[in-house]
Amino acid sequence: MPSLITEAEEVAQTLADLKAGERIKWLYETYGDRVVASTSFGLQAAVMLHLIAENAPKIPVVFVDTGYLFPETYQYLEKLTASLEVDIRRYVPKLTAAHQDACWPKQWETDPQRYATINKVEPMNRALQELEKDIWISGLRRSQSSTRRNRELAEQQNATLKVYPILDWADAQVASYFYTHQLEHHPLEPDGYLTMGDWHSTRKPKQGEDGEATRFGGEKYECGLHEFSGENDFQI
Repeated sequence: MPSLITEAEEVAQTLADLKAGERIKWLYETYGDRVVASTSFGLQAAVMLHLIAENAPKIPVVFVDTGYLFPETYQYLEKLTASLEVDIRRYVPKLTAAHQDACWPKQWETDPQRYATINKVEPMNRALQELEKDIWISGLRRSQSSTRRNRELAEQQNATLKVYPILDWADAQVASYFYTHQLEHHPLEPDGYLTMGDWHSTRKPKQGEDGEATRFGGEKYECGLHEFSGENDFQI
């Protein structure tokens, strides 16, 4: 009896032979209004946003604004959205940062699960529901974290199919893309940051550290749909 492959496996097989831009174009041409992307306006955000602008600009891009981002990230957001034609949809937590800080001081340390649920998971789930999307494009790469080394180009997470068009890109490919297309870099990258997230839980690396060690005390979590993470699974 022949084995049946899942939709995620079928998508992953199709994407394997395509380039990143072709993957995004194929996803939109194949699934249309089912597709949404996400961005955190982190260090590599410009790459995926440019790929989307060039290959499928009608795909809405969800930005989950936790309210705890670096000022430089908001400045970067303004520059990128002014230079790239992408459909940014901003979603914010139901509770403001001021409300959370008053009721649960430093909850990113005392209760990181609640922090992630309030500020990341719930807003993204709400975006998927309101926009009626079930195929989510994210800019994760295997080389960014040891927890991502076994990821496939597409995987099913509950009712949502998650797809990673640049999953197999090395750091050198990202750097080359920035250079070739003269893309704006995050203003904090020259200061030595290896990853970017909320101001309270992102720091510069110490000597010998990699990017994983600079987020949430080095805890290796993944922040996917309905699950907690010290990393930002919502990134592009």
